[in-house]
Amino acid sequence: MKTGEKALETVEIARLIVDLIADRKGEDIVLLDLRKVSVITDYFVIASASSDRQLNAITEHVRDELKRNHQTVPLHIEGRGEDGWVLMDYGDVIVHLFSPAARAYYDLEGLWREGNVLLRMQ
Repeated sequence: MKTGEKALETVEIARLIVDLIADRKGEDIVLLDLRKVSVITDYFVIASASSDRQLNAITEHVRDELKRNHQTVPLHIEGRGEDGWVLMDYGDVIVHLFSPAARAYYDLEGLWREGNVLLRMQ
């Protein structure tokens, strides 16, 4: 079980990721709290971008800023903007970046609808 301090640090990282995505004009950003429904991770950050270049720019911005300012690096990054989907695994926070078509197809919000939406930015 995680301590309150760890949970606070994790949600702060998730909220920082939301802000970093917004910095690069990510769209329809959702922060889902999955702690009560998943053993995989605590939070999902889900966002869309209108082009593969923008998906790549968001990915690089999140990765670089977390590393530079918080000494936090992803455990794994999967996909590329050209694929229409990028996953960034920060352990307790998983970031899903999608093209609009891929986001509609995978419908993570629908699959994880039992999670608690902490934040939605249009």
